Amino acid sequence: MKLLFAALLCIPALAAASGATGENARWQQHAKQVHIIRDNWGIAHVYGKSDADAVFGMIYAQAEDDFNRIERNYLIGLGWLAQAEGESALYSDLRARLFIDAGRLQQQYRTAPAWLKSLMDAWSDGLNYFLSTHSAVHPKVIQHFEPWMALSFTEGSIGGDIETIDVAQLQKFYSTPPTARSMPAARSTPAARSTLASDPAPEESQGGSNGFAIAPKLTASGHAMLWINPHTSYYFRSELQMVSEQGLNVYGAVTWGQFFVYQGFNTHNGWMHTSYGGDAIDEYAEDLVKKSDGLYYRYGTGLKKFRVDVVTIPFKQDAGMSSRSFTVYHSHHGPIIRAENGKWIAIKLLQAPVPALSQSYLRTKTTDYASFRKTQEMRTDTSNNTVYADVNGTIAYFHGNFIPKRDTSFDFTRPVDGSNPATEWQGPHAVADTITLLNPSNGWLFNSNNWPFSAAGDQSPKRENYPRYMWTKGENPRGPHAVEVLSTLHNATLDSLIAAGYDGHLTAFDVLLPPLIAAYDALAGADPKRADLKEAIGTLRAWNRHTSADSVATAVAIFWGQGLIERNAAAARVANEPAYDYLVDKLTDAERIDGLTDALAKLQQDFGRWQIAWGEINRFQRLTDDIVQPFDDTRPSLPVAFVPSQWGALASFVPSKPRKTKKIYGSEGNSFVAAVEFGPTIHAKAIMSGGASGDPSSPHFTDQALMFSQGRFRDVFFYLEDVRAHAERSYQP
Repeated sequence: MKLLFAALLCIPALAAASGATGENARWQQHAKQVHIIRDNWGIAHVYGKSDADAVFGMIYAQAEDDFNRIERNYLIGLGWLAQAEGESALYSDLRARLFIDAGRLQQQYRTAPAWLKSLMDAWSDGLNYFLSTHSAVHPKVIQHFEPWMALSFTEGSIGGDIETIDVAQLQKFYSTPPTARSMPAARSTPAARSTLASDPAPEESQGGSNGFAIAPKLTASGHAMLWINPHTSYYFRSELQMVSEQGLNVYGAVTWGQFFVYQGFNTHNGWMHTSYGGDAIDEYAEDLVKKSDGLYYRYGTGLKKFRVDVVTIPFKQDAGMSSRSFTVYHSHHGPIIRAENGKWIAIKLLQAPVPALSQSYLRTKTTDYASFRKTQEMRTDTSNNTVYADVNGTIAYFHGNFIPKRDTSFDFTRPVDGSNPATEWQGPHAVADTITLLNPSNGWLFNSNNWPFSAAGDQSPKRENYPRYMWTKGENPRGPHAVEVLSTLHNATLDSLIAAGYDGHLTAFDVLLPPLIAAYDALAGADPKRADLKEAIGTLRAWNRHTSADSVATAVAIFWGQGLIERNAAAARVANEPAYDYLVDKLTDAERIDGLTDALAKLQQDFGRWQIAWGEINRFQRLTDDIVQPFDDTRPSLPVAFVPSQWGALASFVPSKPRKTKKIYGSEGNSFVAAVEFGPTIHAKAIMSGGASGDPSSPHFTDQALMFSQGRFRDVFFYLEDVRAHAERSYQP
């Protein structure tokens, strides 16, 4: 590694500024120890003498690509977004500030391990150095980054745990005068509400992620392989490589503003995270008691007093900055987030930013299953499942990570009685007690944000062996689809693994279409709908239920299914049933038929004919670097065959909402995707949405767009000789 770094520094080093002192001197010292090579896709490969140097260089490179997204992620994490976006973000900020306190984070930074402090220091130095050298970049709020700020965003998943808190309910509670919400009510049973579904059921979200691990016996090379396929909002993560003389050499997807690879691989192993693991969040119904000296709540045989804080949220206005103060309440379980049936609902979740950030970074330096498992034993990852593969041929799966022990006589899918000490968490489960898989004999495993009981076919964990809170989602249409493609995978190559990950079978329509066709066949001969729908039913009847850009049947099926979901969403909520299940179980034949009539009319209205190919409707477009893309039917776009994952699609393409155009434009789904083969030499292919740069004037703003829209991958340049051979630019910060 030292020879490698010396070779990189054959380019003249950046001289320290004369008389530089303090942090400027630190910036210059880091910059001298960092080298960045941009390959011909604009992807940054960052080489540093130390890990801290690599962190300095990688965050500098991220800022070059898209500083706006870095800042916005920290405005969200710190609860400062309203300072940039105004009063509309007030309650989003309040939600964050229920958990995030700058003073507490500063104290946690001061007591963090020295190695982690050095990385946080380098992180803030890299951002501040970038701002000092790029005067054309104007932060909206954060003019100077402090190292403790890194502790506000430690895991990498979108939104984090606090996303489970409904902002509208929070606003309703905290916009009510305290006297109006302080009155105790009669005891009552808390209404059903949870971060869990009470019964396993398909997910309602159109997003999701897929991770596959393939054992050596099923691959042509005899080496393990990993499929990394997060479904996120587009441009939520960058792609880069970090290398240092201290043993760091990791490649993959980095959530904007963070200094660790969230999903990726190093020379030894790789990991893919999916969401919806074990239940790591609970709600407690607190029974209020009003006394002359304040508000209390019942606990055991006594009372506890609510902690009362005042949180002041600044927000932007046309005339300048203003602020609003909120009196917020905490029980010992956590902050109060809403009222329900006369009780106040507190939410409890893990708050351990230093160990969480440590775990996120340390996994990137693991060298085998044992060392990776050791990082899992830190048990601070609250929202992720993990699919794993390595050069030794090991494949593994961890369903969740931090999962509290609970008394199973209580239903933690609903707010539990906060006055009963028996509902308290009893410490985290050991990883050995959670749902895991290690080298199943079938040779493959996966997760698609579904439950773990299909993760390895007949080698999967057994549901009856685990408490219900060990998983938070049931099966979804992608689960059977993944089993279908993995069960037939033999002599796999990177290309055949990619083909499996992009298989077009829409398994949901295997279930939904037969009742529609049967309902049509049962129509009376004189019913005018027989003639009106004959051609469309014939199209659906002949369809192989695989999506493609030139498929008319795909367009008809998607418009039909999406219309049914929109019309039945309220009824599904009343029935406490996910929308897809409602379509399967509750629709009448008349509703199915009428839904098809409506879908054809919508297609006719928007496009002049219903006989239109899916790719003419479903498009990929990147016009600006706005956080929310301003899609435009009059501007160029690319046809896309992929569909939302709720229909069983492994390769997901989810439209922006609300839809303001006739054509459908994807805004989330497949983003950074990679196929990796682990052997003496790492081989990988990848693709990302649009391109590596957030600058519309850059050639790397859309240079991957056509390949992305077609599911075609590029080679990953992992080794220095390959990076140099494909170098577009080589420089120091």
